[in-house]
Amino acid sequence: MANANIIDAARTYRGTGKIGKGALTEIHPQRLLGTVFRALQERNNLDTSHVEDVVVGCSTQVGKQGFCVGRMSVLDAEWDVQAPAFTLDRFCGSGITAVNLAAANIMSGMNDLCVAGGVEMMSYTGSTMQPGGNYTLDAGNLHLRGLHPQPHQGICADMIATLEGIAREDVDGIGAESQKRAHHAIENGHFDKSVVPVYKDDGSLALDHEEFPRPSTTLESLGKLPTVFDKFMGMPIDEATGETFNELVRRAYPNLDINHVHHAGNSSGVVDGAAGLILASDDYVEKSGLKPRARIVAMATTAGSPTLMLNEPGPAARKVLEKAGMTLDDIDLFEVNEAFAVVPLKFMRDLNVDPAKVNVNGGAIALGHPIAATGSILIGTALDELERSGKGTALITMCTGGGMAPAVIIERI
Repeated sequence: MANANIIDAARTYRGTGKIGKGALTEIHPQRLLGTVFRALQERNNLDTSHVEDVVVGCSTQVGKQGFCVGRMSVLDAEWDVQAPAFTLDRFCGSGITAVNLAAANIMSGMNDLCVAGGVEMMSYTGSTMQPGGNYTLDAGNLHLRGLHPQPHQGICADMIATLEGIAREDVDGIGAESQKRAHHAIENGHFDKSVVPVYKDDGSLALDHEEFPRPSTTLESLGKLPTVFDKFMGMPIDEATGETFNELVRRAYPNLDINHVHHAGNSSGVVDGAAGLILASDDYVEKSGLKPRARIVAMATTAGSPTLMLNEPGPAARKVLEKAGMTLDDIDLFEVNEAFAVVPLKFMRDLNVDPAKVNVNGGAIALGHPIAATGSILIGTALDELERSGKGTALITMCTGGGMAPAVIIERI
């Protein structure tokens, strides 16, 4: 099987994903991802007529993010029109899945040069989402709701914390540490190799720094924040039936008394962002003179309970390690997306992973989670940290809607 080499990784800074508050909210999604694609081309003198496919993750494919935003971003970046692209959706896992599919194309021998990445303008999609989100009433959802009740992800996080006996102090600790590590990483330039500024159509600067982190956050300040998802429990999922999230949870867990522990300070931030990576075969590397920075070792995806939804990063890690013929001891760094603090906390407890190896530069609680872009961001972040620290291997995984988790192992060259 051929090697899939990572040539380079780039991403935008992340902007607060609220209209009127975030610096990127007026940027078109294809322009945002196009900014990353242009940076990858320029940094690597990439002949884009050689790109055989571009795989792009985008979770909410409506309006500006519809109509194959992947291909539109390639065109917006002014790449050669011969570079094809497609857009996929695996919820939050889209950015890892995009890289995994591009790598699979190369490892199979069908492609020699691919680009992968993701984009999500949460400021835009938040303003267009219909009431109830995925639970908007239709015949299919009524049937599916009966088979697999799927609450809001924040409620799932609190359900898991309750079932696992995870306390408010535990999740607040993850939130405080994320802010601390992210601030240290930013101050010491750990992200500088990958981040690119974003400009408006008139050429003026839109964003050249991380907009979301709150470095003054402490365990004490987090302890004062009110929980959020207990307030969702009485909300109707749709107007026709009047069913609430509380009633939806009771279908699967009739006797569960949820201890609500998550809030804005220990949950992932709502942001806008985009990311991309170049992947190439050994043959193309030799022919082009491109210098690989890492290689893809193994890839895997698992799925489990859609009702609890967030529990699959652990099983995905075990599966990808098995495919690689490796153990947890062989991994130097882990990136486990901080969708909610309970996710990396349960991952570390279940797999007995040293917290000092997990999310060493902070995570989505501090930096934000631009849904379909995050997985590609995390792969680039892990690669930069492997090079900075002189370490060898990293495992990247994240939970997704529907109870899934993709994972990938990379090895620094």
